[in-house]
Amino acid sequence: MSQLKKLSITGLSLIGALSLGIAQAATKWDMPTPYGDGVHHTKNVRQFAEDVNKATGGELEIVVHSGASLYKHPEIHRAVRSGQVPIGEMFMGLLGNEDPVFKADNIPFLASDFDSAKKLWKATRPHIEKSLAKDGLKLLYAVPWPPQGFYTKKPIQSGADLKGLKLRAYSPATSRLAVLLGASPTTVQTPEIPQAFSTGLVDAMVTSPSTGVSSQAWDFVKYYTDTQAWIPKNMVIVNARAFKRLPKAQQQAVLDAAARAEQRGWQMAMEETRAKTETLKAHGMVVSEPSPQLKADLQKVGRIMSEEWAKEAGPVGQQILDAMQQ
Repeated sequence: MSQLKKLSITGLSLIGALSLGIAQAATKWDMPTPYGDGVHHTKNVRQFAEDVNKATGGELEIVVHSGASLYKHPEIHRAVRSGQVPIGEMFMGLLGNEDPVFKADNIPFLASDFDSAKKLWKATRPHIEKSLAKDGLKLLYAVPWPPQGFYTKKPIQSGADLKGLKLRAYSPATSRLAVLLGASPTTVQTPEIPQAFSTGLVDAMVTSPSTGVSSQAWDFVKYYTDTQAWIPKNMVIVNARAFKRLPKAQQQAVLDAAARAEQRGWQMAMEETRAKTETLKAHGMVVSEPSPQLKADLQKVGRIMSEEWAKEAGPVGQQILDAMQQ
């Protein structure tokens, strides 16, 4: 065999080896999430990423970017949909204007304990998955926040006490809630809460004990009324094309890790509710249950929002409400 031919074969072998190496190179997925590292959602996301990395032997690496450091919260859905990033976590209710099914877990008193929240998730999940699929997205898992309560500078005994307040809104449903209570809705994302209060942009908010602690609510409000009005969820979504490009074994690893993350996340949310409520107390906040009048006023608003939502969501909405009444 001539020297030239030997060199050609060697060169081809090297090219083939390099090509194989490139084909087998680890896949890296950047994953934006809007919340800080102390929040149970972010802790759960990091464990999910670690599980995927371990199950795939490092062949699929998910790099978590917390605290809205890669994309701001309202940008995450579009970033995943357009393929700018393959995966991301977001608050489900943010998509309420695109499809009313995403508002279901933001309706006051439709599900105000974890058992009813699980029932609601079982009823809504197929519809959520179908809606996401239209945008080329795949649902991996969803995890709840603790039940929502009101953070105020003064004690509130009725819905009338919220009238005229600048109430932080973080979704279409919370904006509507503010309007029905006679408050002024002001959109403020989680990392901006302290500044919004210090500048007078808002003077009250309805959110979870988790967000209350992460934003150090005791620095700007005194009272937390534990209304347990609703239990909203975050969801982790993946670009369907990016998911399909993974080898079958890696796809299964992602799905298995997602199933564990959902189960783990619900348990974390329950533990989080107790722990973070105690933290609010420890920092001097007055934590109380709602008065009968406030509860009645909020339930009235909840009925209005349920009727409006069912009308907007059509047959799907009625199907979900019927499932909740069974």
